[in-house]
Amino acid sequence: MAVMVTVKKRTNDMSNEIEHFFERQDEAMSALFLENKGDELTDILVAALEEAFEILLEAAPAETFH
Repeated sequence: MAVMVTVKKRTNDMSNEIEHFFERQDEAMSALFLENKGDELTDILVAALEEAFEILLEAAPAETFH
């Protein structure tokens, strides 16, 4: 099964790099779904959640104000 990806042309090189990064991520996720590799996908999602929680903890204030 083929996966179609829409590519938008931008003039900014940084925007192109970011766009290509997300395109590669989408392609990798689609491949995992197509290959029935649920364990690998779960590992990726858990790692992403752990990183997100670490970022939130670093950004949270040390004390709570009421």
